[in-house]
Amino acid sequence: MLSVSRVHLTALIVASMLFMEQLDGTILSTALPSIANSLHVDTVATSVALTSYIIGLAIFIPASGALADRLGSRTVLSCAIIIFVLCSVACGSAHSLLFLACMRTLQGIGGALMVPVGRLVVLRSTPREELVRTMTWMMLPATLGPLMGPVVGGFITTYLSWRWNFYLNIPVGILGFILTRRFIPEVKEKEPPPFDLTGLFLAGGGLAALSVGTELFTHNQGSATLLLSLFLGGFAFMGGYGFHAARLSTPLLDFRLLAIPTFRISVLGGAASRIAVGAFPFLLPAFLQIGSGLTAAQSGMVTFIAPVGALAMRPWVPAVLKRWGFRRVLMVNGFSGGILSILISSFHQGQALWPLYPILLAAGMAQATQFSAYNTIAYADIPASRMSAATSFYATMQQLMLSLGICIAAGTLTLSGLLHGRIEPTSHDFATAFIAVGVISLLAVPAAASLNPSAGAALSGKKE
Repeated sequence: MLSVSRVHLTALIVASMLFMEQLDGTILSTALPSIANSLHVDTVATSVALTSYIIGLAIFIPASGALADRLGSRTVLSCAIIIFVLCSVACGSAHSLLFLACMRTLQGIGGALMVPVGRLVVLRSTPREELVRTMTWMMLPATLGPLMGPVVGGFITTYLSWRWNFYLNIPVGILGFILTRRFIPEVKEKEPPPFDLTGLFLAGGGLAALSVGTELFTHNQGSATLLLSLFLGGFAFMGGYGFHAARLSTPLLDFRLLAIPTFRISVLGGAASRIAVGAFPFLLPAFLQIGSGLTAAQSGMVTFIAPVGALAMRPWVPAVLKRWGFRRVLMVNGFSGGILSILISSFHQGQALWPLYPILLAAGMAQATQFSAYNTIAYADIPASRMSAATSFYATMQQLMLSLGICIAAGTLTLSGLLHGRIEPTSHDFATAFIAVGVISLLAVPAAASLNPSAGAALSGKKE
């Protein structure tokens, strides 16, 4: 094990990579109209810049742990940063939408290898009693990515060029690469099991099809035939992977890890919470603009409050978990997430918005606590030999649930409008969607309640 200061430095290096990826993911959405104008295409068509990144991400996330076991964590991490930065330069230099989409796909491969392998390095090098504090330390800078993305993206696109949204990754990536080569340990298995290439094809293909289908459905693009083909094909690939994995002792995505109670509860309870988190960035800005009559700039300032709450809460998470323990904190936060979502649904056009501010602030604080706890307790009982498989599985589920949240939110809006004979969504449709998402997030409560009261005590330091 590394010293505590070295562990925190390692976590900070990984956090810088997570910051870069999070900033890249949120900064680009504000630049799509400018990209469309520069490349002489329709604005709607530029959403392929978002979709293509998801393809690369979905295909290679399952393989991240297995590659780190074979090639070494520092090697994979270094290569991932190089891929991400070089593709960022290529994206910024793009003069056609096709080239931009291809480079974004490769950039997604870099992102898929970068963050899960970085988390694996932190988990392997951190003493169990320091895991809560280290994970909180790692997630603190990463919170700044979504917080700064829309603001920075709008400023850069307006006063410089949309291309500088990609070039911004260069200094962060170079610094991350230097620090990785200097401080990240090279950890790999001496005798790794055979690489599951068939599993990569089936699981990666299935996840890519489902993710792209969700992205197109969310943006109301693609024919019904195309969407149905993507979803059916995705489920067929994942079903084929299930049969394939059952015959292997070490499959790419090992569902046998769900037999470990703390990991299973974190995956299932976290799934309910992440569906809500995935839905919120899609629902809230549109709700404020359509349902409450705000401009895009005004809605941006309002949604800014939730990440501020998350950022403010992060340093206090270790003390909260030490005082009350994982089980109680996750149960209370499970209730708060559902209640806060339902409270947001009660706001309508013409109402004063100031009561919404403390609700969003509390929602951000609850989210920061919830996911710091889930991201820590998930690995409490994972053997060292299965840590790489666990990080790959967990990262895959995170991506899938966030995409599913967007799909559920968009589907609820569409269904509510159809039932009431409306083409454009109204505040009533948004209220229905928020309630649906809030009810789903409440499913995290029974999952957390099934935790042993002493679960994670060695990590949080809670005394019985």
